[in-house]
Amino acid sequence: MATIFSRIIAGEIPCYKIAENEKFFAFLDINPLSKGHVLVVPKLEEDYIFNLDDNTLSEMIVFSKKIAQAQKKAIACQRIGLTVIGLEVPHAHIHLIPINEENDMNFQRPKLKISAEELDDIASVIRKQL
Repeated sequence: MATIFSRIIAGEIPCYKIAENEKFFAFLDINPLSKGHVLVVPKLEEDYIFNLDDNTLSEMIVFSKKIAQAQKKAIACQRIGLTVIGLEVPHAHIHLIPINEENDMNFQRPKLKISAEELDDIASVIRKQL
């Protein structure tokens, strides 16, 4: 059965897309820790990020770097934090989170509630920086 991320990539579930290429897809997390929280996923459906072959994993990091640079320009923050947890969806993914302090990456914190209109605006601002 396809993961929710595979269904997003296939266009079966709407998302706030940031970017894609032949191997990767980036979109806003709709339950973000901070405004501009992006998920980067491989189009290949693989549960565990460290099961990806070396080339795919390194290309995923380079793709993520481009997204993070755009986020940094678009969102007021000190840095873009990167984390891989991989327990919440059985599809490898990287979280890119605008942060100002370490606690901004604490997944135990309540998630933000952001309107669809604001998510669309955030996605647009990040895409313009690519």
